[in-house]
Amino acid sequence: MTEILGTDHFDILPHLAALVLAYLLALPIGWNREKEERSAGLRTFPLVAVASCGFLQASEGIIGNDPEATARVVEGLITGMGFIGGGAILKVKDSVKGTATAASLWVTGAIGLSVGLGAIDVALVLTVMAFVTLYLLAPFKKLVDSDGVRSSDSE
Repeated sequence: MTEILGTDHFDILPHLAALVLAYLLALPIGWNREKEERSAGLRTFPLVAVASCGFLQASEGIIGNDPEATARVVEGLITGMGFIGGGAILKVKDSVKGTATAASLWVTGAIGLSVGLGAIDVALVLTVMAFVTLYLLAPFKKLVDSDGVRSSDSE
């Protein structure tokens, strides 16, 4: 049984800590999208961050310290995030909706990826920047939209 579980390599705590951190860092972004009643929200964003972190951590055993192999995993995750984000963008008549949600999904994937790579500082900065953009710039976006400057592009 120990060979099946690989107990000589079974160390859940570092992975659990990283996955929980990725989850927690994504919650404010998901909360914002949920509060704004967007297509992706409170459940989606933490799952995106955890999945990005988890894919990277799960592949550690096969990629080892090979930077090229790590780059291939990262490239795949970036492509996947773009695909998921693309699904959040809708064109309705003369307007495009969902671009902020798509960008938020992408940054959430980057947060999870950063945590998975051990770049916690990058993950924290990405979270703060997303928070500032979604929460603090929202009144300015509404002001621009109410002036009719970009009302056809509103999300």
